[in-house]
Amino acid sequence: MEYLVDTGMIFWVGLAFVLVLVLKSSIKFVPQQTAFVIERFGKFRTTLTAGLKFVIPVIDRVAYQVSLKELALDVPSQSAITKDNITLTVDGVLYLKVIDPEKSSYGIDNYIFGVTQLAQTTMRSEIGKMSLDKTFEEREVLNLAIVAAINEAGEAWGTTCLRYEIKDITPPQSVLEAMERQMKAERDKRATVLESEGERQSAINVAEGQRASIVLAAQAQREEQILEAQGEAEAIMTVAEAQAKALVTVGEAAATEQGQKAIQFDLATRAITAKQAIAKESTIVLMDGEKSEAASVVAQSMAVMTAMNSAGNNAGNS
Repeated sequence: MEYLVDTGMIFWVGLAFVLVLVLKSSIKFVPQQTAFVIERFGKFRTTLTAGLKFVIPVIDRVAYQVSLKELALDVPSQSAITKDNITLTVDGVLYLKVIDPEKSSYGIDNYIFGVTQLAQTTMRSEIGKMSLDKTFEEREVLNLAIVAAINEAGEAWGTTCLRYEIKDITPPQSVLEAMERQMKAERDKRATVLESEGERQSAINVAEGQRASIVLAAQAQREEQILEAQGEAEAIMTVAEAQAKALVTVGEAAATEQGQKAIQFDLATRAITAKQAIAKESTIVLMDGEKSEAASVVAQSMAVMTAMNSAGNNAGNS
């Protein structure tokens, strides 16, 4: 009886142990950003994503565990020959991500190795299409070409290339020295051009300044001459107007009796003054005694005035 009890207990314990093993093997905890590729009898069955999953023990098994995270792959340095036969050493970094775990598991044996090799060969091919100067200027073109080539091939591998970046392009030492000399010559050339341009601009500024100074001086001289002419014209007009007013005043005064007397007196005074001046200039004066008297001089002057007045009246009447 005791033997039967021990056998039954062992059976149940063994059965429980087997059930635990079966349950453990049937439950799968898939981590985040990870995929389990499940095979049934050696054939692909399904892909398990993150979370608690169940499989059939013995029949199903986890064939591959694929990371769905973005991978940063260092592409080893490689030699490439440019279009103008210059050997360069190029290295870069590749950012890759698995989008189809089934294809990445069965499409290629090692997709990381395949993508890295493809990036290297594509880089050599693209650099061979460019000259040395273009490889430095068009890194973005190289990056895009490599990404396009990797994505074209990676479609069958279940991968996608997010981006590719060239870390460094190293030409030979002789090319570096030649580039340094070229850069120095280019800098010297730019300095010479800038210096000559500065001298040219300075000469232009000086010439424009002199021209402006001459123009301003000519304008100032012209305005000065205009002002002087205007001043002289105004002075002449003023003198003429004053003389005209004086003549009008004298004429009006001469038309009266008192004005006639004043004129006789003025003429007599001027005659005497003239004779005195003649006497000072010469010691001998020949004169007619009768006509040298002051009364005679005044009479002669009055006769002239009367004749002028008569002529003026006759002209006015006519």
